[in-house]
Amino acid sequence: MKAFACIFLAGALQAMDSTTPSEVTTPFPTITNLAVEWQIEGDDDLDAVCEMKFRQVGGTEWRDGMPLRRVPAGKSQKTSPIFSWTNRLSGSVFDLEPGTDYEIELKLHDPDGGSATKVVMASTRSEAIAKADAAIKNGTKADLNAVKPGEVLLLADGDYGAATFNRDGEQGRPIVYRSTSGKAVFSEISLTGRKWVYLEGLTVNGPVRLNDTEYCVVRRCTIRSQFGIKAYKPGMMNASIEDNVITGIRGWKPEIMGAGGDNEGEGIQFTGSGNVIRHNRVTGFRDCISHMEDDGAAPQMCNDILNNDLSAGLDDGIEADFALHNCRVMRNRLTNCFVGISSQPGLGGPNYFMRNVMFNIIHEAFKLHRFSQGDVIMYNTVVKAGDGLGIYTSEPFDHAVITHNLFIGARPPAEAKYGGYAISRGRAVDVQSFGAHCLIDHNAYAVLGKPFGGKIRTWTFTKLPGTDFESHGRMIEVKTAIPDDPTHAYEPPDLSQLTEAGTYAGEKVPVYGPRP
Repeated sequence: MKAFACIFLAGALQAMDSTTPSEVTTPFPTITNLAVEWQIEGDDDLDAVCEMKFRQVGGTEWRDGMPLRRVPAGKSQKTSPIFSWTNRLSGSVFDLEPGTDYEIELKLHDPDGGSATKVVMASTRSEAIAKADAAIKNGTKADLNAVKPGEVLLLADGDYGAATFNRDGEQGRPIVYRSTSGKAVFSEISLTGRKWVYLEGLTVNGPVRLNDTEYCVVRRCTIRSQFGIKAYKPGMMNASIEDNVITGIRGWKPEIMGAGGDNEGEGIQFTGSGNVIRHNRVTGFRDCISHMEDDGAAPQMCNDILNNDLSAGLDDGIEADFALHNCRVMRNRLTNCFVGISSQPGLGGPNYFMRNVMFNIIHEAFKLHRFSQGDVIMYNTVVKAGDGLGIYTSEPFDHAVITHNLFIGARPPAEAKYGGYAISRGRAVDVQSFGAHCLIDHNAYAVLGKPFGGKIRTWTFTKLPGTDFESHGRMIEVKTAIPDDPTHAYEPPDLSQLTEAGTYAGEKVPVYGPRP
């Protein structure tokens, strides 16, 4: 009887290592990216892999996508409330054509058993623009809430005061409020509860509220306010926030930096899913672009933060905290920020931080605190005083990928403190507290103004490549400007010559901020 029990138990344990594939979904498609979620059971040893290919429907040539990431079921720690996520393989297909149908081929393989192939169909969202034959009307303040779906209201120049819009558009027939001169001036705008409403070219000297909105657009507006665009719980869904200039009231001052500084104000602060925030110029806020945190966060997944030009972020340039999965922070330029990009925490992931460029980051380029899970950090370029890559936390992150980045550190100012923190030692890398499922490799490092050195876990080194970590890492020589006075408000430098690794390697320099 005991022998039978042992055999049964061994069989059960083996079955838990094999993979049982379940449903594939493609939630919250955005304009240029698609998410893929493949739910599974088993694979306790985390060795299942999934290749991905894709092509346009009707096309013949398959293109390789980034393999799906293995995401074990888990839950957050020390958050309020506790967030949980399921056992799955997950990832994104990047840089697709808007409004296009795609086939996605998935090949799952587990050496313990459970291989499968699936082909799913998904479509990107179309660009959120009014139709060329939309009815265009001229109007003033008296006409704001008399517009019908499918109409464009051209606003006369003038002072519109505080406005609350109470009309909805429809899919394919949005309501558009447009100023061609930029001289239709509002003291604040509320789109609370609206659907398919577009704001274009307005000037707003106060907040734009997007609470509980769907498919709304804020485009080419000029916003000057302590709080720029706000979308509090339940947040905004499938919005497009693009080509805006958003300016806060805070200057780049060391005495107000950091989480405890006197730096209240948010450039774009939101919760919700499926949102596209791209090509904005945001400066002078506590956080330039920010998710909501803890009990303020509705599900935050499949949000795109792309090609923004951000500066004077006195706490975070981009706060991607409490992202569930497939949030994509890509090709942003961050200059003069206390922290570059925060994932505090990521909720399982994967969440992607790729091809961003940072110059004069005071504290951490990437803040992976509060037991962050599932961060994918690739092809970024960082130039800063202090440690090139420093992640200072006693609450270890895990299931992270940090590869193919360029981190340039430099000798810090002597005895300087900002936001209550010393500016670190000037190592290439200082990352000591992380879990067993992290990959840190294939990165390039430089240290300017002092001898080369770094620390990963307890391994202190003065040269690369390494062994357990950075077995393909490189120490390189570069010539570039260094922000030796972090309190100075630097103009964004041209870093396109940094081609050894990082975001510019072999590719065209992206457009940051509003497009022409």
